[in-house]
Order: sequence, then C-alpha cells, then structure tokens
Amino acid sequence: MHGKVYPTNMSERIGFISTRFAGTDGVSLESAKWAKVLWDFEHKSFWYAGLLDRAPSVSHCVPEAHFDHPENLWINQKIWGQHQRDPIVSRRIHEMASYLKSTLYEFVERFDISILVAQNALTIPMNVPLGVALTEFITETRIPTIAHHHDFYWERTRFSVNAVSDYLDFAFPPRQSGIQHVVINEAAQEELAWRKGVPSILVPNVFDFENTPPAPDEYTANIRSELGFSADDILILQPTRIVPRKGIEHSIKLLEALNEPKARLVISHAAGDEGYEYRNMLSELAHDSGVDLRFIDDRIGDIRKKNSAGEKMFTLWDLYPHVNFVTYPSLYEGFGNAFLEAMFFKLPILINRYAIFARDIEPKGFRVPLMDGYLTKHVIEEVRRLLADPEYCRQTVEHNYAVARRFYSYALLRRRLRTMITNVSGVENHD
Repeated sequence: MHGKVYPTNMSERIGFISTRFAGTDGVSLESAKWAKVLWDFEHKSFWYAGLLDRAPSVSHCVPEAHFDHPENLWINQKIWGQHQRDPIVSRRIHEMASYLKSTLYEFVERFDISILVAQNALTIPMNVPLGVALTEFITETRIPTIAHHHDFYWERTRFSVNAVSDYLDFAFPPRQSGIQHVVINEAAQEELAWRKGVPSILVPNVFDFENTPPAPDEYTANIRSELGFSADDILILQPTRIVPRKGIEHSIKLLEALNEPKARLVISHAAGDEGYEYRNMLSELAHDSGVDLRFIDDRIGDIRKKNSAGEKMFTLWDLYPHVNFVTYPSLYEGFGNAFLEAMFFKLPILINRYAIFARDIEPKGFRVPLMDGYLTKHVIEEVRRLLADPEYCRQTVEHNYAVARRFYSYALLRRRLRTMITNVSGVENHD
C-alpha cells in the first residue's frame, strides 16, 4: 500500500481514528455528530479504536489502541512524572507503534478509506504508541488527514513532567503538511500556532438546534418516582463527573443560599477516575450545609437498560426534560457540552466564567447567571427568579436557544466540514 494514490471522489470514505468511540465522552459524541453531517454529504464513515460501540460492519477494533490496554498502562507508568526513559520503554513504544501501524494499514485497506479523521489521537497522549503509529502512517501514505483536537497535552498538568518530549514533539500533534488541524476554542488555536507553527480551523462543539429534543415517552413517564423524587421537588442538575475541576462545591453553596426546602441537588455522573476523596468531601459539605444531595450515577447510563438490581437505567437525555435548573460551575472546560445541552433542552443554567466560556461563548449574548469564581447575592437572586417566575424563565431559555442555534448548530458544522474536506481532498462539495 505504500505510495498508494488516494481517490478524491465526490463521495469519500472517512476513517475515524481514536483510542475509544464508546459512551458519552466528548470525543465520542462529537465524532458521531461529524459522521451524521458527513453522511448528509453522502460520505461514509468507518471507525478504528480500542473500544467501540459502533456497528461491527463499519468498525475495526484493535484492543491495543485503547488507553486502558495493559501494555499502554505499563508504558504510561514509565513515562509520566519521570525525567528519564529506560531503553526498554523506548523499545516497547516502538514495538507497539509498529504493530498499531500495521493495523492502520489493515483498516484503510479493509474499508478503502480515502480520508482519515484523527479524533484526539494526535492531541492528548493517552496512548503514545498510537500517536506515533498514526503520524508514521500519514507520513508513509500521504493519506489526506483531518486532525480534530479536543484537549492538548500542554493543557493538562499531569503531562507536564515526562520522559517523552521527543514523541510529544513528533506526534502530538505532528507538523507535516497535508494535515488539516481543527481545534474547539480560540485559546487552543493560538497555542497550536505558537507551539507548533501550524494553522488550524476553529470548529466549536455543536448540537442539532435545527430539530427539537425528543419528547419524553412512556419509558421516562415515571422517572422522578423511579429516582426517588416527588412531583413537586425542584431538581437542580449537575450533569458532570465528580472531579474537582467541576466546582461542585459551588452548586452546594447555591442550594444552601436558596434555602428552598424542596430543592434537590442531583449529580448524574460517577466519581472514580480521580478517586473518591472529592465525592466524600462534597457529601460532608452538603450535610453540614443542610443541602439534599443525591448521587444517581447508578441509574444513569449510556443506553436504556436494566441494572443488576432489575431497576430501569436512564440516559442523561431522559433526565433533562424532568429537571428545573442546571448548575455548571466548572473551573476549567475545553468547551463545555453540558452548556449546549442545557440550551438544547431549554433549561436555565448557572455558569462559572471558566476561561473558554468567557472568551468564546459569553460574547455571543447568552442570558445566564454568571459567577466569577464565587457566588454573589445578585447571582443567587437571578437563580431564584428563574426558578420562581415561569414566564421570565421561558423568555430566557427561548432567547438562549435562538443564540445557540445561530452559533452552535449543525449548519455551522456543515460549512466547516465542507471546507475541510475540500482542503484535504481538493474536491469541492456541495449541499
């Protein structure tokens, strides 16, 4: 396959590459949206990853590509937080990269791929051998490639001390010509240009604002009672994982200040990947503050099903139509999908002005209670009004939906994807 000339048909065969395409993480969700819009252009999408929930007929699963594969975990243990790399680590990185590269050749040949879309695989070094393999594969084949970057290694403290600066420079992301780089916020665009000297296209996360959310159905009719809430409870949802950068203590303080007996703070996602100390602290803080805090991650999943106790499992989208308010007091986000989800389901939301929100999203003109690192009396009163005044709340969320539809809809993604496909393939696409 070396030196293969890739066809530039009007209808392309797109190969998505990542460590994982499964569940509700940002990369998996945005990739699915890209594939849907590409399908509108009659482009077919195929999937390569270490963990996949896509249809087997269009998937190529290579377990070694997953960041949780034992060999990759061993490598990560030896390279992060270290200043020196043992020769055996270098050898195992090369061996793994060589194997992964051979599977990339198999993937492209199996599905006759004409364009690659690397989804964060050349961005955050969760699997260094995969990034090396992909960079070498692109260099050897000159296959047209779009590199979609969600979060760079320099944005994460845990990667700042490492023994792989050579690989980071080589592959995260690579500099060679022929790759169309795509970022999700302005700060990333500037940093990429400064650090790597490569230009990029800005494509924010998007939602299908041209269509309304699915209406609640029979499955979710009793969701409140199933989750242990009454019909008149005021459900304030924190739709995030339980990790410190989500700032959940601010949500607890908000409910304490509201002093509303029927208010319940509901956290939809689990802790675990960064330990349980933060969750335990939140439980103690809620208890001391007199706040009714509920963890429901055991009832919220990627798909509807029954759990081990025979109880209904719901999706986050099942839950949204049944809550009253959303809290999102994050200290840092690469973009902030939960914000767009609240806009999509026409819910009022509290935002902490994390840097990307302040720079990229706030200037668009949304009407949301905004805290700047701490809660003020004005913010608390604004939340109280949104909860107490249905007409004011309706006007606010309708305004926000219209703004989101203008700036974060599939229409924007269609325009940008058309440009990207043209840039890498040389063939112009039309609606």
